[in-house]
Amino acid sequence: MSNTMTSTQTTMKASEAKKQRGTVSAFFHELKINKFMYALALPGVVWFLVFAYLPMGGIVVAFQDFKAVKGITGSKFVGLKNFQFFFNSSDWIKVVSNTVFLNVLFITFGTIAAVAIAIMVTEIGGKWFKKVSQSVMIFPHFLSWTVVAMFMTAFVATDGGFLNQFIGMFGIEPIQYLSSPHYWPAILVMLKIWHGAGFGSIVYMATISGINPEIYESAAMDGASRLQKIRFITLPLLKPTVILLTILAVGGIFNGDFGMIYAIIGRNPLLYPSTDVIDTYVFRALMDLGDMGMSAAVGFLQSIIGFILVITVNYVAKKTSPDSAIF
Repeated sequence: MSNTMTSTQTTMKASEAKKQRGTVSAFFHELKINKFMYALALPGVVWFLVFAYLPMGGIVVAFQDFKAVKGITGSKFVGLKNFQFFFNSSDWIKVVSNTVFLNVLFITFGTIAAVAIAIMVTEIGGKWFKKVSQSVMIFPHFLSWTVVAMFMTAFVATDGGFLNQFIGMFGIEPIQYLSSPHYWPAILVMLKIWHGAGFGSIVYMATISGINPEIYESAAMDGASRLQKIRFITLPLLKPTVILLTILAVGGIFNGDFGMIYAIIGRNPLLYPSTDVIDTYVFRALMDLGDMGMSAAVGFLQSIIGFILVITVNYVAKKTSPDSAIF
């Protein structure tokens, strides 16, 4: 009996070893067949290794009383003390809620605007007008938020601002935009759409251009109007792309758009109740206290929560629409 079991185990190990050799052989065979494709992908792989994976070693700073002079190896290990700083502050609930609320607005209205732009552009008949309109809508994406902030100040300034001059023509008193936080979620959403919706529509336009034209021709022969073709053909076929990009966007829902918000809001404490997000809060703490361990801890926490959210949303998408899931 023992000899039979030993023989069976030996056979199984030999089978596993053969399977592993086959897998390795298949891997090198794949590299040999598609060597030029992998060579094209190599710079991207190296970029991710150098700038995305190697820096992960710095996560240890989140658990240290980091001192630049001592470095990572010489700084004292303090466990979860850096995380306590953030959660012991009286503003963390407001900061987190602002971050999530603004990102939900950005994702929701940004997606709606990008899809609408993509559909409208693809429905335009004239090629010349289509190209010009695409260029105009994409251009804001390449403007720095610092430049946008300068224009924004000229628009909302109490004295001499364009908006206050405009409403003043109707006898309305100037609005103190720069000291009224309740206006700013709507202002930031409009700026986000203006700045990024045109560029974000490129993916949706590419998806629409890949739809078989015969489907639209068949619908036209059946008497479908343009709106009906958009509703029953274009939008359903855009659904997987919308879900996929939404899943990716949800991963950053705990990361505030620091470049945008800090450039526009700056250090204006009057607007913090509705605009202060995790990233700007941590940046101010880093500048005022010089505590790199605390900022690293919050960044690490944001990454973990983002990862969990992506896995969760992807799981839900896989159950409801399997073709739209990432994996």
